[in-house]
Amino acid sequence: MSAGQKFREAVRQEKPLQIVGTINANHALMAKRVGYRAIYLSGGGVAAGSLGMPDLGISNLDDVLTDIRRITDVCDLPLLVDVDTGFGASAFNVARTTRSLVKFGAAAMHIEDQVGAKRCGHRPGKELVSKDEMADRIKAAVDARTDPGFVIMARTDALANEGLDQAIDRAVACVKAGADMIFPEAITDLPMYKKFADAVKVPILANITEFGKSPLFTVEELRSANVAMILYPLTAFRAMNKAALKAYENLRKTGTQKASIGEMQTREELYDIINYHSYEKKLDELFTRGRS
Repeated sequence: MSAGQKFREAVRQEKPLQIVGTINANHALMAKRVGYRAIYLSGGGVAAGSLGMPDLGISNLDDVLTDIRRITDVCDLPLLVDVDTGFGASAFNVARTTRSLVKFGAAAMHIEDQVGAKRCGHRPGKELVSKDEMADRIKAAVDARTDPGFVIMARTDALANEGLDQAIDRAVACVKAGADMIFPEAITDLPMYKKFADAVKVPILANITEFGKSPLFTVEELRSANVAMILYPLTAFRAMNKAALKAYENLRKTGTQKASIGEMQTREELYDIINYHSYEKKLDELFTRGRS
């Protein structure tokens, strides 16, 4: 199966499908080890993690492709990717983005209906393009995908600005334009998800990000609202940032890392995740062969 077909199969088999954010290739391997069936690359994660910048439309397609390639080179879990508004002002940009993601091994992408100077979906002050312009983005992506299994997901940020009915109307228009799945952003209660699911009749995604507008609903609660996918975009990223800051502070304050050792991944645990010893064994075999 192609990466896109793997993603669709995961959505069919795990109800709802938990999709966990992986900020880098090492995290992707850890997510696979734990048993997740799909992973995610956040646009905000690329901006903050790879560039040290805010999620305000500053990162570009090449920034995202670099992280996609690093993840898909070592991990075969289907990868959903945040492409913001498509990385450009025209349908040509959206088409290029879509083709590039397929080429670099991504399984799915979501594209949103904000203007180019976009904001985090859980922040105030968002501005939207028209429903028709968003539908054109979806059409451009659908027409450009070179793998028919590649998933085009439409995200709408309209709830905060236009209300539930208009947000659903936008989602329905995206499905008519060819979107395979729908991502209603910053939903605040369970009945809203069910209304989206009933209206669009394609799989919907719940973004359960920490410190945002959406409550931290459980898998069981979201299943009851007919949610097909649950996204945890930056859970591990936030946890590792907090741990790293604490380790830096302790080391600077005490002059030794001894107090942090118990909270660290050991060398052997890291080697196990990245399959280090198999590489080293191969290297030893090559050296032995060379000496003989």
